[in-house]
Amino acid sequence: MSRSRDDYLFSKYDLRLVIGSHEAKLISQIEELAEARLLEVNPEELADYFASECEIEAPRLLEENIEVSQEDIKIDVSGDRSRSIMDRSQPFLIDGTRFLYHVPFSGDAELFKCRASAFTFNPPRGVIKGAELNLIYDRTDHDVEAVKNEFNRDLAEITKHLGWVANDVAPFNARVRETALTKINQRREKFRKDHDAASDLGFPVRRRENAPKTFVVPTKRKKLPMPEARSDRGQPQEPGLDPKEYEHILEVVRNMAHVIERSPKAFREMDEEALRQHFLVQLNGQYEGQASGETFNYEGKTDILIRIKDRNIFIAECKFWNGPKSLSDAIDQILGYATWRDTKTAIVVFNRTKNFSKVLARIPEVVRRHVNYVRDIAFPSETGFLAALRHRDDPDRELTLTVLAFDVPA
Repeated sequence: MSRSRDDYLFSKYDLRLVIGSHEAKLISQIEELAEARLLEVNPEELADYFASECEIEAPRLLEENIEVSQEDIKIDVSGDRSRSIMDRSQPFLIDGTRFLYHVPFSGDAELFKCRASAFTFNPPRGVIKGAELNLIYDRTDHDVEAVKNEFNRDLAEITKHLGWVANDVAPFNARVRETALTKINQRREKFRKDHDAASDLGFPVRRRENAPKTFVVPTKRKKLPMPEARSDRGQPQEPGLDPKEYEHILEVVRNMAHVIERSPKAFREMDEEALRQHFLVQLNGQYEGQASGETFNYEGKTDILIRIKDRNIFIAECKFWNGPKSLSDAIDQILGYATWRDTKTAIVVFNRTKNFSKVLARIPEVVRRHVNYVRDIAFPSETGFLAALRHRDDPDRELTLTVLAFDVPA
């Protein structure tokens, strides 16, 4: 019996033109990159990113996962000349069965629509649904062998076409990184010559008002992360809060803590939440109401969060010292709240025990024993400790943690 007429595969678009359009898009993306990014980022790493981003993945059938389903349908046999039908101008429906093969695949589904340089004038039919190819066979009998034979022929034909597609895609994938690197270096050279020419005019070069001051981590990530800008020492530049601004925030926190230490009676009965509110008042005075408390971020609610233009620039937790475990738990909380983009954090420790010197001695020990600890960072403070930690879900990404301890009267 005839199979239902599905869309023809490998016939809608010319694959050669599709590949050309894809390459033009790659060039356009590089041309649209900001000058600062092109000049600050290692060109080899940037080329790796674009190669991963723009590589075309030819579909591959996952034949080991093929499944079959069937359903009861009505089949129009008005076109079957072997049947005695009086009026063939109208549909003549009889009971039938639809057999549906579900063939999962990996790769780019859009390539099933593309005609390769090698092709036939009678392409196979099929329906693409997500990451699955559906082959449909309608019958008025239960001739299983006929269905199997038709499916095997179609599957072999589709596999042959996919081989042709893969052959056409392979040369593009082989050259895409070199294409990207060549264009990146051309743009970098042009920018350098532009700067040299402007400098030779004999007057100071004015900085454009809209020029980015620092490298910004891209918002879109696919396969490989966009490489970060490098400093002269080869270390990644911070993608967000300037170190001086981070120090300013810590200074605001320290100043408020000194007020607490100098006015013990006013703060003696306050719990963590009440004390935190005083810090928020001071921070909001500096950041125009953009500091908040008990704010949801990633996996929980952090005590202090400063967010500017939808970007977190500072995350902090406030904790009473209740032994080393209390600080270790606070570090776990910070790591749970911090997303990949959050790199500036702090823990404010309130001490109500009698031996504050002993507490200060224990803080570095607790931080260094933590599984995410990387290294100490120099920090000129008698009651503070600064360290680099690994992000919990990305061992190659570091965040800065400052622990500030203050003696609060009991």
